[in-house]
Amino acid sequence: MHIRYGTHTDRGRIRTTNEDSYAASARNRLFLVADGMGGHAGGEIASSIAAATVEECVALRRDSSLDPAKVLQLAVAEANARIYDTQTDREELAGMGSTITALAIRGNRFYLAHVGDSRGYLLRGGQLRQLTRDHSLVWRLYENGELEKKDLSSHPKKNLITRSIGPHSKVDVDTDAGEVRGDDVFLICSDGLTDVVTDEMLARILSDPDATPQELSLALVDAANDAGGPDNVTVVVVRIEEGEAPDDDTGRIVGP
Repeated sequence: MHIRYGTHTDRGRIRTTNEDSYAASARNRLFLVADGMGGHAGGEIASSIAAATVEECVALRRDSSLDPAKVLQLAVAEANARIYDTQTDREELAGMGSTITALAIRGNRFYLAHVGDSRGYLLRGGQLRQLTRDHSLVWRLYENGELEKKDLSSHPKKNLITRSIGPHSKVDVDTDAGEVRGDDVFLICSDGLTDVVTDEMLARILSDPDATPQELSLALVDAANDAGGPDNVTVVVVRIEEGEAPDDDTGRIVGP
């Protein structure tokens, strides 16, 4: 098996800036999306720190004997500390923060670390499964049976996040792990996608066997913008492919 991935980010149809950041590292087998909060400057800075720090910390521990989920957890904790220190040192950035959803692949296993309302999905056998739970008020209502999933994005308190990295000195990080199989497709994305594109539409787009992951990433962002593009939207698609990697592969991962 080998891995092919695609990425795309767009400011959307309404916003004037893009506060999302992402990383896709073949060397580190790491793929992530961060969605910043705290105003134009604050959001951009927070998400950029989040993405760069997690990538840096995972690279430093790439050959570590630590469990990969623990490596991701420590990387997110470090990102939290750096954002917190930055916003406490600079008054104009007070309160800034970011979501983070990070996927690492090691051998035949995947590992996730997650804080906030960006999301991770897995398409397997034509079935799309959300791997993360949103840290938001509306997700709590959904889990308590008070709200249907289709109504999350239209709720007036949709943007009330209950957990993010940066506003506080410490943060709880959700982690998960599982087996990787041939033809698995992972989607890591900001809520600018999932607020306006249904899970059913996500599954239909990701199920196209003839599209490359880069083409899928573009199609997903286009779908969000076609639905109004009210927010920044960032997408990373990772597909596990059977057989030998193409001749231009440097190992087991091929870029867009």
